[in-house]
Amino acid sequence: MAEYKGIHGTKIQNYTTDPDNATTGQVWYNETDQVMKFQYPTTIAAWSTGGNLNTARYNLFGSGTQTAGLAAGGDQDPGAVANTELYDGSTWTEVNDMTTTRFQLAGAGTQTSTLAFGGLTTPPITLKAETESWNGTSWTEVNDLNTARRNLMGTGSDNTSSLAFGGLTTVAVANTESWNGTSWTEVNDLNTARYSAGNSGTQTAAIGFGGNVAPQTQTESWNGTSWTEVADLNTGRSQIARGGSDYTSALAISGSSPAITNVESWNGASWSETTDVSTARGAAGSNGTGASALVTGGQTPAGPLTTATEEWNSAIPVGAWSTGGDLNTARSGLAGAGTSPSAALAFGGAPGSKTETEIFDGTSWTEVNDLNTGRSVLAGAGSSTAALAFGGTPATSVTELWNGTSWTEVNDLTTAREYLAGCGTSTDALAVAGYAPSAGSSVDLTELWNGTSWTEVNDLNRAEGSVGAAAGIYTSALYMSGEEDPGTVPTLCESWNGTSWTEVNDINTGRKGTAATGPNNTAALLFGARAPVSPQGITEEWNGASWSETSDLNTGRYALGGSGASNTAALAFGGALPPNAATAATEEWTIPSFTVKTITSS
Repeated sequence: MAEYKGIHGTKIQNYTTDPDNATTGQVWYNETDQVMKFQYPTTIAAWSTGGNLNTARYNLFGSGTQTAGLAAGGDQDPGAVANTELYDGSTWTEVNDMTTTRFQLAGAGTQTSTLAFGGLTTPPITLKAETESWNGTSWTEVNDLNTARRNLMGTGSDNTSSLAFGGLTTVAVANTESWNGTSWTEVNDLNTARYSAGNSGTQTAAIGFGGNVAPQTQTESWNGTSWTEVADLNTGRSQIARGGSDYTSALAISGSSPAITNVESWNGASWSETTDVSTARGAAGSNGTGASALVTGGQTPAGPLTTATEEWNSAIPVGAWSTGGDLNTARSGLAGAGTSPSAALAFGGAPGSKTETEIFDGTSWTEVNDLNTGRSVLAGAGSSTAALAFGGTPATSVTELWNGTSWTEVNDLTTAREYLAGCGTSTDALAVAGYAPSAGSSVDLTELWNGTSWTEVNDLNRAEGSVGAAAGIYTSALYMSGEEDPGTVPTLCESWNGTSWTEVNDINTGRKGTAATGPNNTAALLFGARAPVSPQGITEEWNGASWSETSDLNTGRYALGGSGASNTAALAFGGALPPNAATAATEEWTIPSFTVKTITSS
């Protein structure tokens, strides 16, 4: 067995306080507290937005994993469908249909080996016993269930090994059937007949929970031979989506009573409430495990069907904001530039039209040479030694170049505007959206800076935008949040590929007055918010496919500056506190953050 010194290179050290630079897995003795301690990365369980289904529906089924999933069948209300879609972790693609159109069916397996069984067709209303096998390309009809039914549950590892249980004929049933790759065999029944319940597991190790039989909380565990009643759900419901690979780990996701956002996690002994989904829904499709799951489609509380997909991860590394040195001049509506939290530039701002420029060295801010043109709600791009300042209020097209020492006026924007966003470098930058007095409204304009002059390029897809944020470089960027006239605050996010903008998955919370950092259109950090959004320190992270909420700023604010060329190390500075007081506060973002734990005898 390896010893601690062999793994970490040193023996366990003694410290009077916890070390500032502890590494993951390091153990030390705190002499003051007289205890052993260790450090590990902080993680959270969270839902994030995934790619939308192509066909909105409910009463469908799902199989596979979060990054290799399958959704098939369902009801478009009215009208059963046979559609099959495959998920690659970001996008759903339509493939060959099922041979039998139906909904309220069950299924289990992988993206390349799935079994689908039971369900209902209309018109006329007909219970189905048909079973179909998916080989990764097409469906083939195989031997039927012994009992035709709908709203049943199904678990299994692939198309050769599955379990079907419960369901609805004219009444709720407890029937359980086992599939051996060729035919179904009746085995021991559930203790409580039910339908529209949640489920997780395999042919020999499964769990069923909730359903349309009062009090809708009952949970039973299957050991390959018989069912045993175990601890109940905390919230009774039916039409439950699920995640889980066996009877020791499962998720009960959303469901109807009416449709709720509630999610519970099963640890093999009891249920505990965990992070809710964003979209309340019932009769959704789902797949994955208790640690990594997917929920898609379903019916929302107001009735409309949804294509929304959400992804669950139980251990996402969490970043954290820590307090840094304050700006010398408190201000809001300022701009920033910089490639790391230890080298940043802050310039312009309000109240008034400020010219002040400050440089950050990782510890403190130092005043340097001023802008030539004082302004606020301007945009910036570049680094602490080579930056660009452009636009701002009073509405201007003025552009200035910073060479590490002083600012020099260069060629103007083609359209004067304020409340715009910028990203890139001092030689290749983007100016996006903003409010243009010449148009009398917000605009969707994009301009490209080539180191000498600005050129108008393809517009955003949204009609207009201002008070938003941009992150990335001139060939790969994002624009998100902001405001549309007359005061609408959308959740839209668009991705720039160097030529044109494409709408991608929305941010979770629509807001304006934000700042953003990131290297390109596959990774970004968005932070800050203006009231009425609360908390105003809200922070979201983009992974190239979806946004997920993460740790808030310590000081909630809006109209702040931001810098950093990544989503793992960033700086937030200045801004306005409610109702409109300028702040000098600076915070540094690092990921992952760490938790220190005390080792006890237990």
